[in-house]
Amino acid sequence: MDCQLHLAQLEPTLGNLDANLAMHVETAERAVEEGVDLLLFSELSLTGYFLKDQTPEVALKRGEGPLARIAELSKDVSIAAGFVERAADGQLYNAYGFWEDGELVGLHRKVHLVTYGMFEEHRDMGAGCEFATIESRHGRFAVLTCEDAWHMQGPMLAFHSGVDALLVPSASPARGVQANGAGLGSVQAWERLLSTWALLTQTWVCHINRVGFEDGIGFGGGTRVIDPFGESTAALEGLDAGTLSARMDSAALDRARVALPLRRDDRAWILARELAQRAEAGGWEGRAE
Repeated sequence: MDCQLHLAQLEPTLGNLDANLAMHVETAERAVEEGVDLLLFSELSLTGYFLKDQTPEVALKRGEGPLARIAELSKDVSIAAGFVERAADGQLYNAYGFWEDGELVGLHRKVHLVTYGMFEEHRDMGAGCEFATIESRHGRFAVLTCEDAWHMQGPMLAFHSGVDALLVPSASPARGVQANGAGLGSVQAWERLLSTWALLTQTWVCHINRVGFEDGIGFGGGTRVIDPFGESTAALEGLDAGTLSARMDSAALDRARVALPLRRDDRAWILARELAQRAEAGGWEGRAE
């Protein structure tokens, strides 16, 4: 993997597919001019986040309308973007698509919908039920959409799937202004979390957040790229829209995995055995979706 990428920290207009598509097109055309390999947008980048009753109005079937235009653009640069998917059975999902060579080659449906605090995602969308890998000519990727990154299952499965990078699109609000000009607490929490996942899974991590306001709630930005040693190699500071340019390569993956042979020494079968025993004994907490 030797990949030049752009991470688009933008401000979508709530519920306006046309305006948001135009923003995606402009960003993609600029990326092509600059020789970018992979262009990443944030969670629900084509629709905005706090959709509520607008959710079914902006939902798209695969290949429909704006998604067809994104597919066309992907003939010149690989693109990942967020939208509301209308599945064949009519169910709506918080989806993140990956397009390449004019085709949708990967789709992640957000597994961990947020239902606490200001969030009520379960009200309008269904939860995904898998963490699939995306096979791209630029590498092997796994997607963790926002809240997915705060639970262990996704990163763990990505680790055992041997991915090269975790793509983490989010629409994370700005919260917890820190004293002494230290920035937003939410941005710092994300950096600590994702640096930990990068270090433990020995992958690159790309976090693409958004900025702007919806329903009086501001989004915190903090878009960044973290290497397999847990160090940020590029970041956007502040709350302005912008595009972050960065590079990922396989050499860093190799160095991290040789220095710390976590993959060689992992004992996943112990976890599988223990979980199976708990399920059989009726001690499984939670429920299947």
